[in-house]
Amino acid sequence: MRIAPKKKKELFYEMLRIRRVQERIESLYLQDEMKTPIHLCIGQEAIAVGVCSVLEKDDYISSNHRSHGHYLAKGGDLNALIAELHCKKGGCSKGYGGSMHIVDTSVGHMGSSSIVGGGIPIGTGLALSIKMTKTKQVSVVFFGDGAADEGVLYESFNFAMLKKLPVIYVLENNQWSVCSHISARQADQNIFHNANNDLMLTRKINGNDILNVYETTRRAVARARKGIGPSFIECNTYRVLGHAGCKTQDVKGYRDIKEVENWEKKCPVDNFRKVLLEETILNSQDLEAMEMQIGVEIDTAFEFAEKSPLPGKEDLYNHLFCE
Repeated sequence: MRIAPKKKKELFYEMLRIRRVQERIESLYLQDEMKTPIHLCIGQEAIAVGVCSVLEKDDYISSNHRSHGHYLAKGGDLNALIAELHCKKGGCSKGYGGSMHIVDTSVGHMGSSSIVGGGIPIGTGLALSIKMTKTKQVSVVFFGDGAADEGVLYESFNFAMLKKLPVIYVLENNQWSVCSHISARQADQNIFHNANNDLMLTRKINGNDILNVYETTRRAVARARKGIGPSFIECNTYRVLGHAGCKTQDVKGYRDIKEVENWEKKCPVDNFRKVLLEETILNSQDLEAMEMQIGVEIDTAFEFAEKSPLPGKEDLYNHLFCE
């Protein structure tokens, strides 16, 4: 499928926007105004954008602790995201969730779980609800290679194949689960399971190639909407920063600096920028305008977060369920 220049430009802008937001968060985190642990997705932007750009507003996504990119790519409000990191009432979770528990049903972001693998059965259940209500929606589940160690993934696969659910499992294999490399957790790095295509479409792709992610997801979404069944896409990528917090908080010595440097050369944002410049889809004026617009958006979001009030005592018992 030929992707139009305008679409390529949009994909790049969304990736750049997520990158700049993450960088601003990282640069300000040690000021201690953001009262929540943060898990940044620098280096993984192509997956969030490539997947969510294929989805409709009413399609569902479920996510994990590293969810800023997923939320923004799905159409989430930047002001609400930054306010949530500050635990303010103006946040997308009204200050109750922080970075690891983002939710905004208005754009189909049905929630992030800090439990490793916790979003997998939720996303599968959302797909079951779609099938039962006979809509044309799809459910996308984002999870990492650490979650792929959990048995619930394979239980969910089996159920999704059995019921032919409209669910797409997107594995962001960023090589590391906290400080544990995938080679220490998976024999022969055997996360990828090549199921019978009649049961589940399976693909292992370069997660730093935005066009590859976009095209693979497009096929999976079309399959889901036709009622054919689930898909599993393993996207190989890299977590450039540490597991949590900013760069200076990363534990030293557990990974080779050359490994990080080699993956930085595979940066999805930088490499796609080069492609678009070579194809003359972008020029230096375009890039300058994008940077300026994104900078204004980020400044506005942090100002909004600063002015937004904290939850009060009167909010303590809101959104609770009791018998």
